[in-house]
Amino acid sequence: MTAGPQDQIIDRRQIAKALLRALEMRHEILDAIVDSDDHAAAVRTVADLLGTTEPNANAVLGLQLGRLTKHERDRLADEVSNLDATLKWLPEQRPFSTGEGVSLRPFGQGKGDTDLFRRRSTEQLGDDGQPWSADRVEDERRAGLRRVDDETAAWFVCERAAGDHSECVGLVFGELSGSEVELAVWVAPEARKQGVGTAAIKQSRPELAAYFPGSIVVVRTPA
Repeated sequence: MTAGPQDQIIDRRQIAKALLRALEMRHEILDAIVDSDDHAAAVRTVADLLGTTEPNANAVLGLQLGRLTKHERDRLADEVSNLDATLKWLPEQRPFSTGEGVSLRPFGQGKGDTDLFRRRSTEQLGDDGQPWSADRVEDERRAGLRRVDDETAAWFVCERAAGDHSECVGLVFGELSGSEVELAVWVAPEARKQGVGTAAIKQSRPELAAYFPGSIVVVRTPA
């Protein structure tokens, strides 16, 4: 399973921005590293200082001293600018697109997950062009849960951090078809255009790799 071009560009951009910011804050970063008890603590501290992810902070810790130059800062600034020019939208415009604050958990049979599935299903149309009936919605939900039990599907609820709690804002459907897994993501209207869908796709890759090892993930249109 590989990331799409947009995902790859965003990931590279976030690393480049973290490195550039670290060079600009090199004195504070170096002090934080020296004061840390171990590598893991240093990664956490640097991540907090830079407002970035721990993998990006780990890349900062791997930065060689020979790259702490004006030339390197200019090169990274040019790289970020060039990457920005290739993106349809910037991560700052869709703050959850980097994956921070978004998590997945297995879809269950509880009322909250059922209600979320019903919300999603109000946007589904049958062959006659009409919205699904209540019976159709329930049949689809039960059939999906049976496929999950049969290990031919993996469904997840997408949660978004909101203060000291999480909100259920989307659904991820992975359906096994031969050697491929068809992936579809639905995001609740109030959470759209914030990067939640992009984050959900990122988060689903390792999950689906564990459920269906060796399979190829094919991203479909929104669920």
